[in-house]
Amino acid sequence: MTVIVRDVRAGVAEDADGYARVRRAALPYMLATGRQTAHDWAHAHPDARDRPLVAEIGGEIVGTAGVSLAHESPEPGIGSVNVFVHPDHTGRGAGTLLLRAAEEHLAEAGATTLYSWVLDEPANRAFAERRGYTGSRSAYFLRLDLATAELPPRQEAPAGVELRTAADFAADPRPLFELDALTTADEPGDVAAELTDYAHWLATTWEHPMLDRELTTVALVDGRPVAFTAARTDGLGRYGSGMTGTAPGFRGRGLAKLVKNDSLHRARAAGCTEAYTGNDTGNDPMLAVNRWFGYEICAREVRHVRTFA
Repeated sequence: MTVIVRDVRAGVAEDADGYARVRRAALPYMLATGRQTAHDWAHAHPDARDRPLVAEIGGEIVGTAGVSLAHESPEPGIGSVNVFVHPDHTGRGAGTLLLRAAEEHLAEAGATTLYSWVLDEPANRAFAERRGYTGSRSAYFLRLDLATAELPPRQEAPAGVELRTAADFAADPRPLFELDALTTADEPGDVAAELTDYAHWLATTWEHPMLDRELTTVALVDGRPVAFTAARTDGLGRYGSGMTGTAPGFRGRGLAKLVKNDSLHRARAAGCTEAYTGNDTGNDPMLAVNRWFGYEICAREVRHVRTFA
């Protein structure tokens, strides 16, 4: 049957659910729901030139592509394209057609460099390399069985440190935005990001349907947030670490372990049975933290880059 590539239909639940279903099948280490997908589409920044695509066979969504410009990067002309095809429908041309449509859109939008995450499997890497993409940095997906794991005992906060949840900042989340921006600025990666748009952060992070404010733990010193772990849940028993960060002046004090341990204990008490996270392969401090909790590497992905002539 013929593969058809088209734009997603905003507001159509079947598209959002189908998109999320393919993402879960192709990349089971990341949380994805139809509600989350629809929210992301509805709140995409106009400067990102976001254009989510799907591939259909016989009316069934079998592939997806996330397509956008890196609008938060200080460097212009950077685009992102991530293609996923349901494992039951590979080898039928859906990935090729999705990538072609994505590249055409990004070129028209002014992109000169494209980045794409590719699972570190021979077929996936060969697909990217045949289309002019070259591997660069890599990252791990890690999994923790919360149902059976022996988590480290909960620790008392050291003197001068107070543990709170993100829910405690409901009246004014700006201090969390400022900490998120500070820690994002020096996060390892190919593309730098600067969080400066508070209104957009509110819509895409604070109001995100997967952000679990009750399970997101924040460490305060003198009333100021200095470390946090952002918890995401999908309502299916899965917990994902959106970001764990510590302000530069407070690193090396064990605060990342403190907030993450508190969050994981509360996540298990809330009924979560699986926990996922991801780390750059060169981020030794956070990899050590996650090994301490019992996380195990379950997959590796490689960032690929293509530069337009």
